[in-house]
Amino acid sequence: MKKSLPLAAMVLLCTACAPAANTTPAPATSTAATASAPVSLSAGSGPQAPDGTVPPTIGISWDQASKDAAVDTAQTAMADFARPGVEDKQWANDLARWLTPQATADYSAVDPANIPATRVTGPATLTVDEANGYGVVAAVPTDAGTYTLQLLRTGPEAPWKVNRVTPPAS
Repeated sequence: MKKSLPLAAMVLLCTACAPAANTTPAPATSTAATASAPVSLSAGSGPQAPDGTVPPTIGISWDQASKDAAVDTAQTAMADFARPGVEDKQWANDLARWLTPQATADYSAVDPANIPATRVTGPATLTVDEANGYGVVAAVPTDAGTYTLQLLRTGPEAPWKVNRVTPPAS
């Protein structure tokens, strides 16, 4: 009984603070909307995806320059990541130039002393989805195993940014 009394008081208090319901019917008016022009969800009044197919690429086509830039970013970012002896503020500042804004926030609290890798030991390799030029996954070998980096970009001329660094599987 002692617990139900405060609960009842809260319900009464909340009910007293709630606005009263308006039970007056709204006046009958026409609410039908009329289009001022034909509606089209894509350019040229055509369907968005003819026959329900997805376009062959989503905005950006892959070329060798895009792949080379992704490899360079992955290797350089991993080289900056794999420095456990660097002071944490310097480590975070050096790494931030390679990171997306979300990754910068995520990795700002990492203590580099806890990173087992100390150097990159080979070239990065990419797993490319030819239908998506906005993202790629890179495998970067280190002296502590192969790290996986997710890289993103916002356009064909935009720089690649690391969104996630995943350590080797244990």
